[in-house]
Amino acid sequence: MHRYRTHYSTEIKPEDDGKEVRVAGWVQDIRNLGSIAFLILRDRKGTLQVTLFKKEHPFFEKVVSLPRESVVSIMGKCKANEKVRNGYEIIPEEIEILSTSEKPLPLGVVDKVGVEFDTRLDNRFIDLRKPEVQAIFKIRDVVIDTAREFLREEGFIEVHTPKIVASCSEGGTNLFEIKYFDRKAFLSQSPQLYKQMLMATGLDRVFEIAWYFRAEEHNTRRHLNESTAIDVEMAFISNEEDVMHILELLVQNIWKRVKECEEELSLLGKDIKIPNIPFPRMKYTDLVEMLKERGMEVTWGDDFGSREEREIGKIMEEKGNEMYFITEYPLDCKPFYTMPKDDNLSRSFDLGCKGMEIASGSQRIHDVNLLMERLKANGLNPKDFEDYLKAFRYGMPPHGGFGLGIERLLMALLDLANIRECILFPRDRTRLHP
Repeated sequence: MHRYRTHYSTEIKPEDDGKEVRVAGWVQDIRNLGSIAFLILRDRKGTLQVTLFKKEHPFFEKVVSLPRESVVSIMGKCKANEKVRNGYEIIPEEIEILSTSEKPLPLGVVDKVGVEFDTRLDNRFIDLRKPEVQAIFKIRDVVIDTAREFLREEGFIEVHTPKIVASCSEGGTNLFEIKYFDRKAFLSQSPQLYKQMLMATGLDRVFEIAWYFRAEEHNTRRHLNESTAIDVEMAFISNEEDVMHILELLVQNIWKRVKECEEELSLLGKDIKIPNIPFPRMKYTDLVEMLKERGMEVTWGDDFGSREEREIGKIMEEKGNEMYFITEYPLDCKPFYTMPKDDNLSRSFDLGCKGMEIASGSQRIHDVNLLMERLKANGLNPKDFEDYLKAFRYGMPPHGGFGLGIERLLMALLDLANIRECILFPRDRTRLHP
């Protein structure tokens, strides 16, 4: 709660007992018993009871008639009371109505009545008042904070790359085209090309909390058209294993920190199991054979879809693993910048968690001639990538990296059914508002 207007805390402490405090928040509920009323005040830290007496408070009738979700500021005396939810109540001396809510509410905040998911997203500003929904985003904040802290300790620096670009980063046509003055431009699919260019600068370990814009016309519970990721690139590596080690350490650290979010996990009814490292490595070719043995029609050379990913998750669960790497994908199903391992395989990897890909990465090609060959093999024109290729002509060390999807990570970590739960205002095939 807001105390004295300048201090922010919901926690009333023992030393506040008997003192005047000022609190502010939303009216969650009012129970009017005639001569006495109980107002439950809520902010992002929790709730607090305000007790009003009809005979003592001239503002009694005005307050008890307030619609739920109105906003008030209250100055009064803090009083210990073992019978109320957090051990203290406020006896008001002054109440200021800051905003009166309209009725009826588009959806309830504490009501247990079910509501359609689209209704929740259409009224996200109210949906986010629910403690269990806020818990997801408090955990998301911890995830990002942990990633920044861990990566900086490992010698990485944070960078920010352009989101308006002249060409695609991975080939293909899944780009959002925009008008850039008198030219055509696109929203960035990922910071991939810029991360690699930075490996030629001496800034040999970089990361970005990145935005992805991908104009793919899917509409599933696992996909968004605007998403975020922890994007990492590192130079002077021996091979992709160096990159995978950083990724598994990062993920383990995130799981450890989230496990400490006891209040939020309790609201969500979740328990976190910290994964052991190293995560098991499973080769693509071996998994294709395992899937075939389970009666699935899988063609070597194709990327795994959601159905195959779920089955792989079951295979790994039977082995006692929630987290696992899939390695040595066929070269032709990976982007042009992926380092070949031989004529058919690549030095690439995906990180799976409970049957869902949450990260993808590889050792990258650092030889400009091989890079041009791979561009051509993928049907791309090297001339369209000249700014990118220039960075490889004047000294480029071996390097690699990954993108760890923040929404996918949260979805797997918290066992959420829909990726739209994990981003404040989702953008998908049909949703552009709010």
